[in-house]
Amino acid sequence: MTVKTAQARINLANIIESLLGYPVTKVPNNDTSPSSEQSYNTKGQVKPQYHINSEHPLLTRAKQRQDLLAIKRQQNIEAILTKAMEFCPDVASNKHPDADWVEHFIALCEDTSNSSMQALWAKILTGETLNPGTFSIKSLQTLKHMTQREADSLQKCVSLSGYNEKDDSHFILLGFYKKPSLFDLLRKGNKVSLNLGKTGIGFPDILTLMDLNLLYRKEIESAVLKAGQELTLSFLSQKVTLKAKNSDLVLSYYKFTQTGDELSKLIRFPVNKVYKQLVNTALEGEFDLAWHTTK
Repeated sequence: MTVKTAQARINLANIIESLLGYPVTKVPNNDTSPSSEQSYNTKGQVKPQYHINSEHPLLTRAKQRQDLLAIKRQQNIEAILTKAMEFCPDVASNKHPDADWVEHFIALCEDTSNSSMQALWAKILTGETLNPGTFSIKSLQTLKHMTQREADSLQKCVSLSGYNEKDDSHFILLGFYKKPSLFDLLRKGNKVSLNLGKTGIGFPDILTLMDLNLLYRKEIESAVLKAGQELTLSFLSQKVTLKAKNSDLVLSYYKFTQTGDELSKLIRFPVNKVYKQLVNTALEGEFDLAWHTTK
């Protein structure tokens, strides 16, 4: 047995004991030969090499496991609720979340033990307390099934997403093209695309959000912009205003779903610096860009 194998088995034994409340140990066996009669029971089945080391009957052990689970869930709930108090600002408010919503919240968050994920749950409760109706039950259900890796993908993509206040939505700008005129039907419009791979965010991150139904699967195009028409996007502490220099320009982007919009509000992450540079370089030919810092 190698050191790595031994360590893996020790780790697994520790996990089992934390789940059951009893240690798992190896069954004593003087003859370790696989073909030995001692390796089989009377039904011809291979005897287990490990067993749960406890003199208590199975029912007692089952109750012990349920007690441990209840304790763990209570610890998770208390950790999330206390974090929510830390996040909640000291402001005047007489609003209250819907009682049924709170019950769903508790039932869905109680199995979350990861500290980073607990923080997201806490921010949801704080946001719903300040403004009831901000987070849907669907968003809670999505968060419950998210892994830390998936949450990391969401955080990465939020650093690329601009918030459009006019339609209360987030989207990731991908580029633009100039709509061909009747006299230029053979030209696709010289589409200009941003290489998101340079930002450190891979397409698997995008696919992850699509699989979670946080991003729409199809690339979306804006309405045709006229010369002088403006679009303002917010990136946490910065805003950028895009002003079309010419008419017939069409922006393309990945749009967040309603659930994606709701969960994106939990993550305060500055705009990706490389992405900002890509936007400036790609759009400066056909747009006037004005960045400014917000409070």
